[in-house]
Formats: sequence, structure tokens, C-alpha cells
Amino acid sequence: MCNRYISPSDYEIESFWHIGREDGRPRWLSAGVYPRAPGPFIRRARNATDYERELVVGQWGLIPWFAKSAKLTYSTNNARSEELAGKATYKDPWKRGQRCIIPAQSFDEPNWESGKNVWWQFRRADGAPWGLAGLWNTWVDKATGEVHESFTMLTRNADDHPLMKRMHKPVVDPTTKIALPPELQDKRSVIPIERGDVDQWLAGTVEEAKALLRLAPVEAFDAGPMPVGP
Repeated sequence: MCNRYISPSDYEIESFWHIGREDGRPRWLSAGVYPRAPGPFIRRARNATDYERELVVGQWGLIPWFAKSAKLTYSTNNARSEELAGKATYKDPWKRGQRCIIPAQSFDEPNWESGKNVWWQFRRADGAPWGLAGLWNTWVDKATGEVHESFTMLTRNADDHPLMKRMHKPVVDPTTKIALPPELQDKRSVIPIERGDVDQWLAGTVEEAKALLRLAPVEAFDAGPMPVGP
């Protein structure tokens, strides 16, 4: 799971992913994005007659169509990609092709190899921003008519990934207090979409999108413990 990341600036996003500037677009409050906070995402433009990309700002935490309120009592900032077709919260956006790119300069994950939480930061080795796979949804408050944009970040099992399997607190047996074996850990990782695959991710079929649900090779990462402040 990912619970915090750093967003590039709007100018950097527009330049890297070739999106036209819109002066009336709302801005996110901070480069650091946390669950339920506003953040930017890129999707296929909803009102364009042809294929275009648009930059949208919404809540990090997808609000499903059946929600009674925009303030959810459960977490939807991460979605297991293996469950998209069957889970009520995500199956309609997945089926309708409501896929998005979440721009991230870096993202953070906890490492517990020392027995305590040490935050690691993950950048790309080539210096480019990450384009992380996500789903978006638009939810309208029936009482007020207010429109809420939101998104979730997709994850994939990383039990066999040399780097990402080292992240997160191990799951332990509640009786023995001993860590479960690797095959029962279900370590997770975000899913990067390479710049050349963005059109396929945003506008392709479900099957074409599924082909992109893969983890980045270990050499793509520039990762390590975050500096400890004074």
C-alpha cells in the first residue's frame, strides 16, 4: 500500500505528459499528498470529441457511486488490481475504462527489516516522474448537487519483487506472534505506467489495460531510507 507521495508541479505535469494548460483548473494544496487530500490525476478528457488528456484535481480516495456521503468511513486510496473486476467499489470504474495516471515525483513506503518503521523514498533512477496507475470516479451529492472528483491508486502483489517485497510490516500469526511465510504476506506495490503506454492505459480496452498491470524492474528505482531530520 502507498499512503503518501510527492506530486510534481502543475507545470511539470503538463509539460511531461503533454497536457494543455487550463488557468481555471483548481490547484492542489501541497506537493505532499495523503489519503483524503486533494491531488492531481490525468485522464482521458471527458468532453473532448476526440482523444485528449486532461489534468483533474480530486480526492485521493475513490468515492463509489453508492456512497451516501463524500466522507467515507473506509479506506479507498489503494485498490488491489487483482480485485478490480469483482469489488463493488471499483468494478464499475474499471469496466467503464475510468483509468487515470497519478503523477508522482516520489512515493514513500515503510521498511520494517530493523524491527521498527524506517520510511523509504522511491524515485525513478532516470530522474523522470512516476506515472502511477489509478482509477477515477465522479460522485455527485444528491442533496447539494456538488460534484466530487476522486481517484484510487492501483497495487499489485510484490511477493517476488526483489525490492518491493522488503516493504511494509510483516503479517504475523495472532496466536504464535511469528511472521507468516512469504506466500501468505501479500506484499504490495504501486504500478507504474511508462510514458509510451499512457494512451493504451487511458484509452485502450480492458484487456489492453490489464496487459500493463506489471511492476517496474528493480533497476528502474532510486530508493533508500529517507534522511532523518535534526
